[in-house]
Amino acid sequence: MRQWRTMSISLQEGIGNLEAALREEGELVLRSLRGSINALANNDVELADEVIAFDDDVDRAFFGMQEGVHTLLARQTPVAIDLRHVLAMLHVNLHLERMADYCVTIAKLTKLSAELSAHDELLAGFEEVGSRAEEMIRVALDSFLARDLEGAERLMDLDELIDNANRRIIGNVLAIGGDEALREWGMRMIVVSRCFERIGDHAVDIGEQTYYYVTGEFREFTDASHPEGNIPA
Repeated sequence: MRQWRTMSISLQEGIGNLEAALREEGELVLRSLRGSINALANNDVELADEVIAFDDDVDRAFFGMQEGVHTLLARQTPVAIDLRHVLAMLHVNLHLERMADYCVTIAKLTKLSAELSAHDELLAGFEEVGSRAEEMIRVALDSFLARDLEGAERLMDLDELIDNANRRIIGNVLAIGGDEALREWGMRMIVVSRCFERIGDHAVDIGEQTYYYVTGEFREFTDASHPEGNIPA
């Protein structure tokens, strides 16, 4: 009995360490996202370069998290909700790393567009959509770490706001007139807008992992083929 109890404490401590590492990685991703938003808004090439270089820090956190999970699984034998928790953290770790990759893409497009004409109204729209993406990352991580199903489900409504903003941005780009440089800038901004939209999608995916971790059932929050979101048995 004493040996089992020691192993149980060790397992819970290991899970706690992984949760802390996941939180730290999330803060790195938020830093990268805010940097990419500011670089875009201010046409700041130096800041864009910093965002690109900073991705190495996110990657180190990602690989450290992967190694931590593998070590825990090798040394312990989590079952039931503990096993789901650890496996869900693997998925959340991947989603965070992908979010950071989209921040790098935004930074690279900012550099490529630095000499082109920009549309001030569209840039203001990116501040809005970027702030919504930040909110979604925070809600996704907070709800996962707190086992908060209500918070996880809230991500669907937040994602719809980003989707609507993405559609508005695309519509505004398509409405740009005959300025060739401005049109070229606008086409690149469609890709930027898509990056923000995909960051929101990854936040929703974290919400799905929260649902799986807490309930033991997998639910797709935005599965158009099944309106209720549940995967048929």
